[in-house]
Amino acid sequence: MSGLAARYTAAARLIGQADALVICAGAGMGVDSGLPDFRGPRGFWQAYPALGRARIRFEEIASPAAFRADPALAWGFYGHRLGLYRETVPHEGFGMLRDIAASMPHGAFVFTSNVDGQFQRAGFAEASVVECHGSIHHLQCLERCTEAIWSAEALTPKLDAENCHMTSDLPRCPRCGGLARPAILMFNDWDWADGRTDMQMVRLHEWRARAQRPVAIEVGAGSAIATVRSFAQDLGAPIVRINPSEWQVTHLRDVGIPVGALEGIRGLKSALHANVAGAIRPALDQA
Repeated sequence: MSGLAARYTAAARLIGQADALVICAGAGMGVDSGLPDFRGPRGFWQAYPALGRARIRFEEIASPAAFRADPALAWGFYGHRLGLYRETVPHEGFGMLRDIAASMPHGAFVFTSNVDGQFQRAGFAEASVVECHGSIHHLQCLERCTEAIWSAEALTPKLDAENCHMTSDLPRCPRCGGLARPAILMFNDWDWADGRTDMQMVRLHEWRARAQRPVAIEVGAGSAIATVRSFAQDLGAPIVRINPSEWQVTHLRDVGIPVGALEGIRGLKSALHANVAGAIRPALDQA
């Protein structure tokens, strides 16, 4: 058995012993759906040439300060992302994870730093997802005149893609009339309206109290912004870590799989099928 095959087999055994699945997903989960990878300025500027020409880094445009300094530019960036996420079809790995969870007594709960809404679009229940950095599909007041957030469904940005500018009317807060922004946690952000995420966490803790033997599948979560990785490690459950570059694990019970998201999930699915078949054959032989 090859080294990678042995890792899949070990991961399948962990999953087979669990009564619940915690899916911990970072940005790497969306790459196989065609979403851009913002790690490092080169990849970011490749996706947004206008920002590259201006030498504006991801950390600079993804901030409340950018909305105050140049709202049309900030909304040019976020308006494009909103349209991209609306058009993107989740890759088949999402459905595979949903199928794996369906065989468990307590199903699955998702904890993700992604703001794209891909898990809900792939069929995961809204009540079983924590978006720890918020959602681009919701808006809030830039100055946080209220804790309320509202759906971005009615927002249809018109963009000058060449210059990364929003040319349609900028969204406004219905309470004070000031500028609205995406209800997501940005860099150097002290005004994120996090009530929706807080309620999601309450539901997760209630679910976790019922799950006695969970296993975590961590997909595409790195250590640079370690929110998802830290959450997975703090669960106190076995971890199957799928990551092409940061796959190493520290606990002997955990399994690291050094591949991308979709390849890793496919490998898990195959190993689980083989594990089930291997358990059935001896029972049939004894019958």
